Amino acid sequence: MSDPKNDVEAGSGLLYPWMQESPELRWAFIRKVYSILTVQLLVTIAFAALVVAVHPVATFFAATRMGRAVYVVIVLIPIIVLCPLYCCKNKHPLNFVLLGIFTLCYGLAFGIVCAFFSGKVVIETVIATTVVVISLTLYTFWAAKRGQDFGFLAPFLLSILVILLMFTIFQIFFPMGKISETIYSGLTVIIFCAYIIYDTDNLIKRNSYDDYIWASVALYLDILNIFLQLLKIFGASER
Repeated sequence: MSDPKNDVEAGSGLLYPWMQESPELRWAFIRKVYSILTVQLLVTIAFAALVVAVHPVATFFAATRMGRAVYVVIVLIPIIVLCPLYCCKNKHPLNFVLLGIFTLCYGLAFGIVCAFFSGKVVIETVIATTVVVISLTLYTFWAAKRGQDFGFLAPFLLSILVILLMFTIFQIFFPMGKISETIYSGLTVIIFCAYIIYDTDNLIKRNSYDDYIWASVALYLDILNIFLQLLKIFGASER
């Protein structure tokens, strides 16, 4: 007969061998984070679908100067909101208000991006992203259960992220060719796959119980970046 204390699927088992805290409290925290993340993704999908379905909205953003200006504002708002969101991550209900603004703006922005791709490409990207994220999440829980720790990835991922940001800015002034863009997107997918593993490992071991907002934001951004880069790859293969 199995020991329920070690039964991960029971929602109360030890998540990793040297676990000192209460498994029940950590599992409750994990469920809370994934609940928030699920709502974020559903809201993003709903707003993106609305933009794609209502053609005048997509046309406004793509074909008018005002629309392009509004799009830039929509993209900048989540970046600006990140700082106060981090500072107020434990201040309820302000943290949820800021999280809502952050999520809604990204939903609109991704809807505008998806409007430039065929429905087939978008669906393929959604399926691929779902498979990748679920697989990596299950792997991380499995690896943690067997004593693996991914905390060592932090400095490497931070360094690579800084290089990616610099390279992205460089692209604005010196655009790459299609092949180079596809290679860049592929490398970016790999990097954010590593971030999924790292952030999930933090969720299991290192995030405090008050960090549920920031933990969900980290995973949300990982997923959106994987989706965006896969969308570019699938879109390029169709053209």
